[in-house]
Amino acid sequence: MRIGFVGAGRMGRPMIERLAKAGHTVRAVGRSAETRAALAETGAEPVASVSAAAAGAEALVVCVFTDEQVREVCLDGSLLSDLPRGAVLIVHTTGSPATVAAVAEAAEQYGVEVVDAPVSGGPHNIAAGKLTVFLGGSEEAVARAREVVCAYADPAVHVGPLGSGQRVKLVNNALFAAQIGLVADAVRLGEQLGLDEATLLSALPHASSSGRALLSVASKGAVAQFMASVGEFLGKDVAVARALVAELGGDLGILEAAIDAGVPAHDPA
Repeated sequence: MRIGFVGAGRMGRPMIERLAKAGHTVRAVGRSAETRAALAETGAEPVASVSAAAAGAEALVVCVFTDEQVREVCLDGSLLSDLPRGAVLIVHTTGSPATVAAVAEAAEQYGVEVVDAPVSGGPHNIAAGKLTVFLGGSEEAVARAREVVCAYADPAVHVGPLGSGQRVKLVNNALFAAQIGLVADAVRLGEQLGLDEATLLSALPHASSSGRALLSVASKGAVAQFMASVGEFLGKDVAVARALVAELGGDLGILEAAIDAGVPAHDPA
C-alpha cells in the first residue's frame, strides 16, 4: 500500500519503520535534512512537505501531539485536496472527538474517509507489533485503516463510529491517571508507616495490588520519575477528558480526586 506519514517523532518513527519492513511504500515528512536522513534509514522515502506525502497515497497517517497540530496539518493546508479520492486518513493523536469530526466534515467533499485511531502503549510496543489502537469510523474505512496499523498494532479494536476511538482513549487515560494517583497515595501511606518508596515498589508488584499502573511506576523506581517520563502526555490527555466532560455537563466522579493525587494539572492551551 502507498502510505503517507506525518509526525516522525518518538512514536511515529518506529511506526514508519514497521510499515516499511511490512512492504508498504511509505513517504514520511521530515522537516530537516537530519530527520530525512534518519527516515531514509528506516526504509521510508523522506519528503519535505505534507503535500508530497499525500500525493498518490492510499492512506495517510497523522501522528502529532496535540489537537492544534492535527488541525494545522489536516485543515490549514492542502492535505485533504492533495489526497486521492478514496484515500483514508488515520489520526493517531489523542484529542477531542470534535477535532476528528471537523476533519471528517472537511474531508467529505474530497472523497476522503477519516478514522480516529488513538493508541495505548509506547515505542517498545510498536517495535514488537503489539501497540493497542482504538479505531473509530465506518466499517469500510476501519477495514482499510487496519491494513496499515496491523504492521505495528495488535490489537486494533473497532470501538464504534468516528470519534469513538478518542472517547475510549480518554476514558482509558483518565482511569490510568487515577491509578497512578492511587499508587502515589499508597507510597505516601507507606512512608507514614516507615517504609521507603523503593522497598514498597519492589514488593507490591508481586502482590494482589499489582497492575499496569503500579508496574509502570515500579519500573522507573519512583512515582516522580515515572511522571517525569509520561506527565506531559498523560496530563494533556486528562485535560482533554476534563474539558469534554465539563462540556457535556458531567463529571469524573471519584476519578477526579485520584487523578489529582498523582498527575500535575495541565493547561490544554
